[in-house]
Amino acid sequence: QVQLVESGGGLVQAGGSLRLSCAASGRTFSSYHMGWFRQAPGKEREFVSAINWSGDNTYYADSVKGRFTISRDNAKATVYLQMNKVEPEDTAVYYCAAALLISDYYLPGSYRHWGQGTRVTVSS
Repeated sequence: QVQLVESGGGLVQAGGSLRLSCAASGRTFSSYHMGWFRQAPGKEREFVSAINWSGDNTYYADSVKGRFTISRDNAKATVYLQMNKVEPEDTAVYYCAAALLISDYYLPGSYRHWGQGTRVTVSS
């Protein structure tokens, strides 16, 4: 079992940067594949980025590729999402998710554990 707590959300101007963190409890964090998803008002939850257990493989939605970077520190049991050149369209609640076994990094249903989310608002 792993518990996830996101932080780092807030209000940022378009073109600015923000770093989200997701701290995990438990001693088996390094075994989990991790993902970031987001949900804007009135829209479905969508994939943003993911990283495999070792950090060797990363995945990005086309809409954030080249602007966002996912990383993890297994010693600190934390995964990060560095958001650069943010756009108003990035406004959403961002969720961290974890999975021990995963078949498709892009699907929310592949992840068993979820955090409560952190809100990101990008002003134009």
